[in-house]
Amino acid sequence: MQRNEIERIFEAYFEKYKKTEGDRTSWSTVWLETAPAGVLELNMTKCPRGLTFKIFVNKKKEAEVIGWDAFFETMNQISKKYPSLYDEEKVFSDMSFVI
Repeated sequence: MQRNEIERIFEAYFEKYKKTEGDRTSWSTVWLETAPAGVLELNMTKCPRGLTFKIFVNKKKEAEVIGWDAFFETMNQISKKYPSLYDEEKVFSDMSFVI
C-alpha cells in the first residue's frame, strides 16, 4: 500500500473516532490489531506538540514519535522486530473498512 494512501486512511479514521483528552487541545484515537503473535496498538494524537504516534506491542510501549516520516521509519523497525505482528496491508485495509 502506498504511503499517501496509508496517511489518508489513518487521517480519516482519526477524524471519525477521535476523542479529546479533556481540554480540547489534544485529540487521539487508537487502533488495535490482534494477531497470533500478539497485539499491536497504534495511538495517533494531534496536540500543540504536533502529530504524535505511540506504538505499543503487547501493552509495552515500543516508541513515541512525531510526524509521518518518523511513523513510517518506526513501523519499518517494528515489522523487522515483530515480523508476524505488523502486516501493513491488513492493518490499513481493516482500518479503511471501518471508516
